[in-house]
Amino acid sequence: MKRVFLIVLDSVGIGEMPDAKDYGDEGSNTLRACARSSRYFLPHMERLGLGAIDGVKDWYPKSAGEEGYTGAFGRLGEASKGKDTTTGHWEIAGLVSESPMPLFPEGFPGELLDEFAKRTGRGILCNRPYSGTDAIRDFGEEHMRTGALIVYTSADSVFQVAAHESVVPVEELYEICETARELCVGKFGVGRVIARPFEGEPGSFRRTERRHDFSLLPPKDTMLDVLLKGGKEVLAVGKINDIFAGKGIGEFVRTSGNADGIDKTIAYMKRDFEGLCFTNLVDYDMLYGHRNDVDGYAEALTYFDGRLPELLSLLGEEDILMITADHGCDPSTPSTDHSREYVPLLMAGGAVRPGADIGTRKTFADIGATVLEYFGLKGGICGESFLKEICGSHIL
Repeated sequence: MKRVFLIVLDSVGIGEMPDAKDYGDEGSNTLRACARSSRYFLPHMERLGLGAIDGVKDWYPKSAGEEGYTGAFGRLGEASKGKDTTTGHWEIAGLVSESPMPLFPEGFPGELLDEFAKRTGRGILCNRPYSGTDAIRDFGEEHMRTGALIVYTSADSVFQVAAHESVVPVEELYEICETARELCVGKFGVGRVIARPFEGEPGSFRRTERRHDFSLLPPKDTMLDVLLKGGKEVLAVGKINDIFAGKGIGEFVRTSGNADGIDKTIAYMKRDFEGLCFTNLVDYDMLYGHRNDVDGYAEALTYFDGRLPELLSLLGEEDILMITADHGCDPSTPSTDHSREYVPLLMAGGAVRPGADIGTRKTFADIGATVLEYFGLKGGICGESFLKEICGSHIL
């Protein structure tokens, strides 16, 4: 019974890509920024081979020691245009985006917001790139007084709607965001519409855990569709179902944070199935990268590393664990936005040959191609498999 557990550490980049200057991200290195923190301690990922990855080994202070690395490892470049969550995950699943999703650095145009206000029956506040926590701080009181929606974007392709749960019930906010998703197509086709509910009183507003993402439907089949059509299970943990708009997902569970995401992944690991469990752990990006919180980011990485032995202990003889990322979000730079970086890939399990180094790959899509080859499936997705490089002869 073959199983693959694919965990995305959201935004854990490992250094600028050659075209980082085109995105304003020269010098970005999320992992290195965190490694400077006193709260950074990743002995288990280091044993898998974190410090031996191309680019990382040039500066990483620790090696595997005399026993050698226990996992396989490598570095992936992004072939898609962009550096957002949707693009990154789609590429992991074998869909390379040739054109970047639209950005709105000056806010959304009147023709879009006029129709949005008409359909929702509510006014609009903010309408410009803004930090989410700052948006509710600066506009939350007026929102509570008037019922107008706080609409904002960022340097990413997103249309975000914040509303107090006592003013706009969460289910109504989701319906409002579904309306926005219907409108945000074509030239307005942002990657995600995001519901951002919050609570509290003026001066102490706080976002709740009932965030919900409404993504574009992937324009082509991905690894997920091929797996489902091939009779394999596709289990999604966290915002994976939202990112793919449910396309190619067999079963999903939402999460309230990284700890809950790890717990729910472990629950799936204890279940018999053949196929893929695809997990996103979002706290790195949402709580720390976008808020330039280096110590918080490092502490979150340390927490995952501390839970890693639990994950490793549940891997069977034909299981593969893959740990990767979807972009960077360097918390040490002036920018609070995503960064154009390479991402790491660490692999372990009974099917993985310890110490295998796949070097630097051209696209995240090589993950999807490898997963499909492991299950003996073909689906015409992008990417080149590295299965033969990482698996022992008893698997191949």
